[in-house]
Amino acid sequence: MKALVARELSGPAGLDYTEVNDIGGDDQIVVDVGAAGVSFPDLLLLRGEYQMRLEPPFVPGMEVAGIVRSAPYDSEFKPGQRVTALSMLGGWAERVMVPSANLTPTPDDIDDAEAVALLGNYQTMYFALAKRGALRPGETVLVLGAAGGVGTAAVQIAKALGAKVIAMVHRLRAMEFVRSLGPDVVLPLRDGWLQAVKEHTDGRGVDLVVDPIGGETFDDAVRALDTEGRLLVIGFAAGGIPTVKVNRLLLRNVSVVGVGYGEYVNRKPGSQSVFSYGVAELVKAGLRPPPPIRYPLSQGSAALQSLADGGVLGKVVLEP
Repeated sequence: MKALVARELSGPAGLDYTEVNDIGGDDQIVVDVGAAGVSFPDLLLLRGEYQMRLEPPFVPGMEVAGIVRSAPYDSEFKPGQRVTALSMLGGWAERVMVPSANLTPTPDDIDDAEAVALLGNYQTMYFALAKRGALRPGETVLVLGAAGGVGTAAVQIAKALGAKVIAMVHRLRAMEFVRSLGPDVVLPLRDGWLQAVKEHTDGRGVDLVVDPIGGETFDDAVRALDTEGRLLVIGFAAGGIPTVKVNRLLLRNVSVVGVGYGEYVNRKPGSQSVFSYGVAELVKAGLRPPPPIRYPLSQGSAALQSLADGGVLGKVVLEP
């Protein structure tokens, strides 16, 4: 079968589209991949900068959607069934082997690329907002980096859970795209952004900050919190890992909360079903991701480079 193989940890340039050995057997669930997600953790993994370091060669790809090709006789999943999955790796291929605990049925009214878009980012943000952030209807959520995959999911999930959303956009050309997601306010992430947030909250500040950026914006993000506010640390897209002066947390009665969805579900087997169910219920209520950006699997290097270059609005997927 065809797959994208990481030959070296040099980012997009280290990928090789090639033939690899087929996989599976009668005692394994094998999925014919219809679409596979491309995410920022994939980029970090292929640069050797992710918390989980793998030595090449390996097939990347943690998000897949497709059709069950084969499954054990006693499995709840049957050949021909449409499924989505968060796999450990191996998704950037024509076929992938997935444990049954990682599989969920795909809703009938979305295609594989849309289903993939609703996997990692949307489950992560449902976990972040509902579980780690304890978001309540009517609270105000500030989303930094709202045009990316995580930011897009944060805006839509927060709105679906009844929050007021202030979306911050670094790339001015992305402002119309972010407005299409339905936030209450869209602001440019530039000098003076903290004051603009305070003005839109009558000087009070926000209840939650979703921060996938880190870096230099972190200190002002803490200052943007109202009393008992929570800052959700999602990632460090800006490259720098910030530190926090804990006296600020004490004096202002605010919290900085880590969000590591993958680590959480690994340590608590079966917990993923709770968050995938939550996202599925929002989909039933009408939530839809923006149209994914589709690349052929053979152009995986270009897809990953587009993410690295900051040229992505929403979710990138690969289609074998």
